[in-house]
Amino acid sequence: MRKYKPKPEHIVKTAKERINELFELAESNESYANRYVSMARKISMKYKVKIPKELKKRFCKHCYKYLRQGKNVRVRRNEKGIVYTCLECNKQMRFPIK
Repeated sequence: MRKYKPKPEHIVKTAKERINELFELAESNESYANRYVSMARKISMKYKVKIPKELKKRFCKHCYKYLRQGKNVRVRRNEKGIVYTCLECNKQMRFPIK
């Protein structure tokens, strides 16, 4: 049972668009990428909007840094799935392969 009133549809739609825009900006601008990720997370928490699955893999779940292959993330594949290792905090994120 929900304890909050759902947000109007136009607000949710705007929030999703803004999250996508922020991740596009993070892709293009290296110096502000971590700031854009934190802003996108704050928007998703405020308006109770989920960040899309393909965008969730682009930032560390522990330190919330934007991940760039070869710069601050190591990607490995093992028999169970894909393992991302953040080189900022040395935490691992595991994504199963279906």
